[in-house]
Amino acid sequence: MTSQVSSPAEQDDGTDGTDGTDGSVVGEQRKPGGTKDVRRLDRVIIRFAGDSGDGMQLTGDRFTSETASFGNDLSTLPNFPAEIRAPAGTLPGVSSFQLHFADHDILTPGDAPNVLVAMNPAALKANIGDVPRGAEIIVNTDEFTKRAMQKVGYAASPLEDGSLDGYQLHPVPLTTLTVEALKEFDLTRKEAERSKNMFALGLLSWMYHRPTEGTEKFLKSKFAKKPDIAAANLTAFRAGWNFGETTEDFAVSYEVAPAAKAFPVGTYRNISGNLALAYGLISASRQADLPLFLGSYPITPASDILHELSRHKNFGVRTFQAEDEIAGIGAALGAAFGGSLGVTTTSGPGVALKSETIGLAVSMELPLLIVDIQRGGPSTGLPTKTEQADLLQAMFGRNGEAPVPIVAPRTPADCFDAALEAARIALTYRTPVMLLSDGYLANGSEPWRIPELDELPDLTVQFAQGPNHTLDDGSEVFWPYKRDPQTLARPWAVPGTPGLEHRIGGIEKEDGTGNISYAPANHEFMVRVRQAKIDGIEVPDLEVDDPHEANTLVLGWGSTYGPITAAVRRLRTAGEAIAQAHLRHLNPFPRNLGAVLERYDKVVIPEMNLGQLATLVRAKYLVDARSYNQVNGMPFKAEQLAATLKEAIDD
Repeated sequence: MTSQVSSPAEQDDGTDGTDGTDGSVVGEQRKPGGTKDVRRLDRVIIRFAGDSGDGMQLTGDRFTSETASFGNDLSTLPNFPAEIRAPAGTLPGVSSFQLHFADHDILTPGDAPNVLVAMNPAALKANIGDVPRGAEIIVNTDEFTKRAMQKVGYAASPLEDGSLDGYQLHPVPLTTLTVEALKEFDLTRKEAERSKNMFALGLLSWMYHRPTEGTEKFLKSKFAKKPDIAAANLTAFRAGWNFGETTEDFAVSYEVAPAAKAFPVGTYRNISGNLALAYGLISASRQADLPLFLGSYPITPASDILHELSRHKNFGVRTFQAEDEIAGIGAALGAAFGGSLGVTTTSGPGVALKSETIGLAVSMELPLLIVDIQRGGPSTGLPTKTEQADLLQAMFGRNGEAPVPIVAPRTPADCFDAALEAARIALTYRTPVMLLSDGYLANGSEPWRIPELDELPDLTVQFAQGPNHTLDDGSEVFWPYKRDPQTLARPWAVPGTPGLEHRIGGIEKEDGTGNISYAPANHEFMVRVRQAKIDGIEVPDLEVDDPHEANTLVLGWGSTYGPITAAVRRLRTAGEAIAQAHLRHLNPFPRNLGAVLERYDKVVIPEMNLGQLATLVRAKYLVDARSYNQVNGMPFKAEQLAATLKEAIDD
């Protein structure tokens, strides 16, 4: 989509108490030529929920794509089981996809859905606790059999016992209607039932006036080799649309206008965090004029980066799916030694396995990007759930003194810029860099303005070409550890360059020559100079949003940006003074961070861990920062953060 608006984005001030997601009616009109009312809303949250085999992620993704093409601002939250196929009809097997879209700038997928589409009893029971009274619930009545309800603990049907009286309940026999719509096709009943998610998508597309052309084109392409299946899904999709148009149960449809004031002028597309990261890595390699090499082992939720990069050989990208995590990073480090932009992608358990090779990269002082898409731990933990608990591992998870810079994106689209920034640091300072994303950012999506080429940074690298040191006897030699006086980076010598042969390895190097050295004084010098190189990395000063000279500062990092900002907007709308700052660089910290912290009487640090950034801040700056923590595998809700911050202000 292309926006023609350049005015500042409207603020999602959250005055309704749910991140500004009440779906307020802003107008009502009669649909031209029809009999049904059309109500205009400023925002809506929809959650599709069903069995992990019901296609809820595909349904949500298609609805999101059409919403993005329509021009709404949006934010998504996919939520699915770790099992490939959890037991059908059970609570652990429920998969959901939440989408928040609006006619103005928004920050989060929303706290509570205005519409819940529940494909079976398990989906209803797993999600009803999040649905506010008065919200709409669309249920597939065909799945509410006695056995299915007993499986999740319903003694009586919730559709009949009055427990849903406080909601706008729409009982729809989705399975029956789908099978009936597809009776002309030579499909078994089971095969026809698989299209019920497309029927639901068609119904919701009618309810919210979503475009349909993109979905129809997608279905034709996806099932191009199975034209009967493509035609069946298209028929189910159109039948859902027509059902909404003709049934008396849905007397109202809704319009959410494009977010005309939310975006600067430009060309936009919907993008997930992992896709943005992949594009950022490709852009970094092009800006550096280096081939990109990814050495990786598949792991949730990082695998999508490997999948995406493997499609872009035309940009000089080479992907290597290794037999394990150790081989993946070993190959990436070897590629870095050979003059490529070396990258390895993983999640927390993989970082643990890669730790020795990260230390080797520190010793060899070569540029290497380690992308950690954090998930719930420890060990295998919660593979499909989000967490921010790898910060201390990124800081200290290696033997010896092995400092590594750390960069963290704050939104899905920001993953693109974070990848470029991580590459800048790695290439400029000849060091491995950790990039800490997480499952919430990786799988979530939002609109992203595609940058112009002249907006991207120049990352051009100069390789060593010849001797760089003169000995006492006047002979010229190459010293692999002779450093740039500004960055302390050593030269990057590509193997095969005549006269630049030098040792590599993990044993301590002699300053300058790079020869093996066990000398105590040399080891201490090398340890301190490697630390000084990281400490001296130039990072932007921390920006503070404080329009009212508040006494309380909320400090965040990574994916907490959206919920924190939504909570801050809500508090300011209510008349409270509160300041906000968000860290992208976690090692080294911005140079003005200490001065910023000193300006405030109270500092609150919300994290999806047990207080890891708070621990670092307290230790380095001796500030009595208050830690607010959550480790339940889900992102913060704006409402809960607003309540916590209000308590801090009043304390």
